[in-house]
Amino acid sequence: MEKKILRKLFGGFIQIHILHHASKEPIYGVWMMEELREHGYDISPGTLYPLLHSMEKNGLLTKEEKNVDGKIRKYYTTTNMGVSVLKEARAKAYEMFKEIKD
Repeated sequence: MEKKILRKLFGGFIQIHILHHASKEPIYGVWMMEELREHGYDISPGTLYPLLHSMEKNGLLTKEEKNVDGKIRKYYTTTNMGVSVLKEARAKAYEMFKEIKD
């Protein structure tokens, strides 16, 4: 039960993290999973890819397909709306962090 609750809670943090990196340079799924693992998030492809697709569908990310070594790789970049959402999320997360940090 606790794992399920934490997974739901951290889902928003993961989306903010995705928007952050995709605003700096195009990202792709495997790289993002490795990046999240470095921060203690063990996320499976079955969780990450639907999340990326949902964020694209909601207008937060755009997708560009590129041929890399004969395989199609999907790169995601933050849209203008995604940048705006990221900016607001950062401000709200910072305010909340200041309150709960102690």
